Amino acid sequence: MDPSGISQCEAMPILVAVIVALGVLVGLILTIAIIWIYCKIFAKAGYCWALGLLMMVPVVNIIMLCVLAMGDWPVLRELHQLRQQAGTDKSQESGLDKLTTS
Repeated sequence: MDPSGISQCEAMPILVAVIVALGVLVGLILTIAIIWIYCKIFAKAGYCWALGLLMMVPVVNIIMLCVLAMGDWPVLRELHQLRQQAGTDKSQESGLDKLTTS
């Protein structure tokens, strides 16, 4: 027996439990950070922030990425409308109109 009173056989399950607990904690923190990032991305694109929660659902996350990549973002649509109202819409000259409508 060790001078500390705990043998190696008794200490091993405690060590494994601590390592597993740390792994779960790190995984939870990373999952929360990823969800927060996706929610911010959807909000900045002009969609509801809650759509970022769908990124945790398998298969739906691929669909949502396609919506983000190929969809007409509400924030760009609003910018285009405001520029048209002000009469300063230069999107046709720069090709921005082609990017936002495709």
